[in-house]
Amino acid sequence: MKAPTNSSPLLFLFIFCLATVVVSSSSEWLDAPNPNGFITCLKGTSDRISQFILTPADASYKANFTFSARNPRFLMSNDRLTPAVIVTPDADSQVQAVVTCARKNDMQIRTRSGGHDFEGLSYSSTYTRPFVLLDMINLRSVTVDPVKKTAIVQAGATLGEVYYYISKASGTLGFPGGVWSTVGATGLICGGGYGPLRRKYGFAADNVLDARIVNVNGRILNKRSMGEDLFWAIRGGGCASFGVILSWKLKLVDIPEKVTIFTVFREERQTEIMHPFQTVAPVLPNEVDIRCRISTVTRNGKLVVQLGFTGAYLGPSQKLLSILNSELPQLGIQSTDLNEVPWVDALMQSSFFPMFSKNYSVEDFLDRDFLKDIPTKAKSDFVRSPISVQGLDGLWKKLLEVGETETTVIFTPYGGVLDDSPESTLPFPNRAGTLYMIYTRVLWMGDTAQKLKWIRSLEEYLTPHVSSNPRRAYYNYDDLDIGSNPNVGLTSKLAVSNWGKRYFNNNFDRLSVTKTMVDPTNFFRHEQTIIPLPLVQDT
Repeated sequence: MKAPTNSSPLLFLFIFCLATVVVSSSSEWLDAPNPNGFITCLKGTSDRISQFILTPADASYKANFTFSARNPRFLMSNDRLTPAVIVTPDADSQVQAVVTCARKNDMQIRTRSGGHDFEGLSYSSTYTRPFVLLDMINLRSVTVDPVKKTAIVQAGATLGEVYYYISKASGTLGFPGGVWSTVGATGLICGGGYGPLRRKYGFAADNVLDARIVNVNGRILNKRSMGEDLFWAIRGGGCASFGVILSWKLKLVDIPEKVTIFTVFREERQTEIMHPFQTVAPVLPNEVDIRCRISTVTRNGKLVVQLGFTGAYLGPSQKLLSILNSELPQLGIQSTDLNEVPWVDALMQSSFFPMFSKNYSVEDFLDRDFLKDIPTKAKSDFVRSPISVQGLDGLWKKLLEVGETETTVIFTPYGGVLDDSPESTLPFPNRAGTLYMIYTRVLWMGDTAQKLKWIRSLEEYLTPHVSSNPRRAYYNYDDLDIGSNPNVGLTSKLAVSNWGKRYFNNNFDRLSVTKTMVDPTNFFRHEQTIIPLPLVQDT
């Protein structure tokens, strides 16, 4: 069903009829959360499920909670609520039971797959209301069909697990996911998901053929039964607003037997290199991925800005050398900088994961604790007009205000096939017109209050240089600084739009309508989930 427009009489009638029910139901939902009642209900659904239920009284509760909490910043926090109950189901029917019993006992659900949540909202809460952590770690199978070029991926699988099983099935197939192996595939897809294949094959969410989701009524829906609005919404609109993903059917893409990768560092002429990079990188051939990781290092007792260029080319090294020396001669790439490797090695080697040594095997992709977890505060922006020479010079000065390696800024160029589709294609809107995305991070160590002040000052510095009206951000890099939903009651249209429009631009309106249709009582919720329209007031 097509989403009604804002002027649709049907939508206004729909909202009017729901308003009394929604507000009443929402207030009842907030009355009396009952963790013990939830556990009793859950145990009554299956003899097996008891082994998957943990409370703070259980010896293994802490280890389970912390294992997939990938940002240690929230493990050191005293202002976050941890789950009253953890459930780690190993069957779809158990997920259905969690949803049903949570609703019956007024318990909020937070769902975790990989745990790479920048604000920890998938496993902790800034609210005071007890909640259930639905940890999907036991539902992580990956089944690859190399003939049909598809994969069925359960919700708890990491990108590393997806890449491992694809590589075992075929050396010439890939999936356009991200580059951090312990990231949950579901979280990545739910926010859009970009990676080294984005310019050739689009985002992760663009390559989803089907999905299975447990809705607010505990029913399992697929693409056909959920309808086009919900299927559209979960591919980039944040699945936590709409239900619990069980699995994805993914389209796999063709990769050459060998690809070319490189990593080079430059510590001089930073502005001379980066100023043309902003407009040239997005128009390189679609097969070229090149990103710039900007940090600081000490050289001869002096702190300097280091540019680290990493990338891959779906073709031979000599062809890439010709492209880069013709289009980006400022980089000074040499043939010795380029290596031809199979795609699975490209995903593992230092061009994507600079912290890896050469002593690895593809089996390391299965290690969910393989990468070191770093406590951080991070933000994101999108650039639609190049930053001026003066703007770049000022950026380098800002980065030198904090200590060595304490900050990282990454420029990720877009373009390629992303320019061929409108912003309404999926909820993630940043396609045509976007030059590149900026990721900014500061280590959450030492004087954390000062670190927070600094990264906010960096955000302020970037304001005139990045997108505006709205200033855009990436939902998978969630940031509570830009706004959050209240714990109880109604919220204002302005407050919701402050963060909703930044993540989704005009797609936020369709997401709100979809939320109202599929979850009118706002059962699936956290600090930055979509709110049903009847709970949003004009003032």
